[in-house]
Amino acid sequence: MKKTLFTLSILGSVLGFAQETKDNKETKEKEIEGVVITKTKKAVEQKADRTIFDFSEQPSLNSGSLMEGVKKLPGLVVSDMVGMMYQGKPLDVYMDGRPLNISSNELNAFLEGMPANSVERIEIITQPGAEFPATSGGAILNIITSKSAKNYLTAVYNGGYRFSSYDKYRSRFNNSIALNSRNKWFGWQVNLGQYYRESLSLSELDGLTRNHSNSLGRTYYMNSAFTFELGKDRLLLNYDINHNNGGADIMSDNFLTNTSTSNYTNNNGLRQEVAATYQKKFEDKNKKLDFKAIYTNSDSEFNQFGAQSLNNSSLFNSYNFRVDYSQPLKILDDGKVSFGGLYDQQDFETKDKNIINLDYTRQTTSAYLEFQATLKKFDFIAGARAENYDITGITRFYDDNDNLKESNLNPFKKFKVFPNASVQYNLMKQLFVNVNYNKKISLPSVSLLNPNNNILTTETVTSTGNPNLQPTIYDNAEIKISAFDYAYIGYNTSWVKDQIVQRVSRKDNFITNEQVQVNSIRTHNFNFGMPIPFMLFTTPFSELMKFNVNPDKMNLLYVYTGYQIQEMPDVKTKGFWIFSLMGQFILPKDIRLQANYNVIPKGGNFYYFEIEKPLNNAFDITVSKKFMSDRLNLSLYARDIFNQNKSVIKAVSTGGNVFTSNKYDSRSFGITVNYKIPTKNKLAKEDPNMIKSTSQSDSNGGILQQGQ
Repeated sequence: MKKTLFTLSILGSVLGFAQETKDNKETKEKEIEGVVITKTKKAVEQKADRTIFDFSEQPSLNSGSLMEGVKKLPGLVVSDMVGMMYQGKPLDVYMDGRPLNISSNELNAFLEGMPANSVERIEIITQPGAEFPATSGGAILNIITSKSAKNYLTAVYNGGYRFSSYDKYRSRFNNSIALNSRNKWFGWQVNLGQYYRESLSLSELDGLTRNHSNSLGRTYYMNSAFTFELGKDRLLLNYDINHNNGGADIMSDNFLTNTSTSNYTNNNGLRQEVAATYQKKFEDKNKKLDFKAIYTNSDSEFNQFGAQSLNNSSLFNSYNFRVDYSQPLKILDDGKVSFGGLYDQQDFETKDKNIINLDYTRQTTSAYLEFQATLKKFDFIAGARAENYDITGITRFYDDNDNLKESNLNPFKKFKVFPNASVQYNLMKQLFVNVNYNKKISLPSVSLLNPNNNILTTETVTSTGNPNLQPTIYDNAEIKISAFDYAYIGYNTSWVKDQIVQRVSRKDNFITNEQVQVNSIRTHNFNFGMPIPFMLFTTPFSELMKFNVNPDKMNLLYVYTGYQIQEMPDVKTKGFWIFSLMGQFILPKDIRLQANYNVIPKGGNFYYFEIEKPLNNAFDITVSKKFMSDRLNLSLYARDIFNQNKSVIKAVSTGGNVFTSNKYDSRSFGITVNYKIPTKNKLAKEDPNMIKSTSQSDSNGGILQQGQ
């Protein structure tokens, strides 16, 4: 079977090379009792407003936790200091089109507790238009957990085991099973899973203290969906539940007093979400009307025992209703109009022992209108979103005399309009130039507002949230040239007002870790990615131009580099570089070897942090092979083989610079297994996913805009 489109399939930074090309004709695969249409997937796909990364067929991405996979996406930086950034843009994290409403430590635990092989793909929307909430900030990372279901009953099993050996042997393992069933009236899907992890963390802070943390975590989850066909219309019901619990034994050495103390922490979290979506169908498939209601509840508790004690808890409730409509529009050569509305309310309450020290309420009401049009080789997007915010709350705290005080939070009651515009010019087939502008707002997450946002308190260190944080306003502009979906070069800049950043400060021998706001920041980001197929050096150019190759069988090297600098008013900053190399090698017997290397060289700043030694410095290898007509996929992998992944950072502080060093058990080895249990019914065919998938339009990849 010959492929007619030569696609340079790669996922930089360690993204594997998967399988999807387009054929001039339908790709047909003969079976004894019928014809099955086979459609493979691109490893990475570049669209006007987003980049899509496929996880389902990438062993190097789906062999560990989701956090490990996310860290490997080209241009994406995950850091305790700055959270998540993609090509320099701060990311809001969504799951199946709905915001997780968590960040910081909670987000890290959530992603660490989710196996990567439960993810279908990840979409990074770098240019969110008016159809997305203005609270989307710089960019959106949307985790799509959906998987194709088949008619009748089917099942897919995923499992994996991983170990590390530092001061002692530690294990991690995960198991999950996805069950799908369908008939002509309704269908259902259930995905059940668990994840167990043991880990080590070593940290040292400015010659004051050293911590040795031995932690254990457990995660159990269930995603369920039921869909009912109501004539031409569809009703989709979802219920998801995620439970995390764990703890850590922490030994702290105080260098000033030459003493050691021990603390034990435990945490419990339960997150539940119920959603109902009604999709109105029309004769014109490009015309859509969706109604959606979501209720989210999250309850968490954190305790610390030992030399220091903490007893904190939080309760989060979110109510969300939206409507979205789109239809084709006769404008220029072709076009589309989209509009809709949203109401979102969030209630957040935190307790320190029995004292409610934060009571926070946020209401958002919004409406949007957006036009898309095509004129010859030009694609245009223009729209605006109007949002009204009403944010209020109170906080309680003890003053220096140990008296309980109460004060109102700084209110935020404003009506704002957020425009967006994008122009893409198609220079030639699969070669594009895109220019984009948008204005966005980022509301502080409940995790950053939480005054109890602690992971450990000792006699020398404390960490807290800030209930008085205000929203951040972004003006974003970008120009980008991309080719063949995989090669690109781009520059983007942002004018940021009231940027929220983490700041570590020292007063005498006491370290404080807090969230602060910088009045004005300007960021500059340059990004470059290029695949280099080895066949360029062995194949005549005339043969390459025939596009008569299978990209899944191609050996290649992918190179990614990025540069970012943040101009801050009170600190003279330097830019930092990001380098990623990925090599794919197809060995005999169709065995695939993938090698990845990533590093951020020393020098440069993450806001108030200076990189003292190379960051995210790791070399990984993955070997994979499919068996039993591709139903069984087996992968062996090694992470951070040379044990170089270590964070050494200097925090710039008015009370003196603070040096921090962090190391975790990053060198590990593991195996993953994916087995698709075959169906006995030869008429079974792929059906649209039901678990949390409600595509609004072909252009937005299934994302439904939600309030943050």
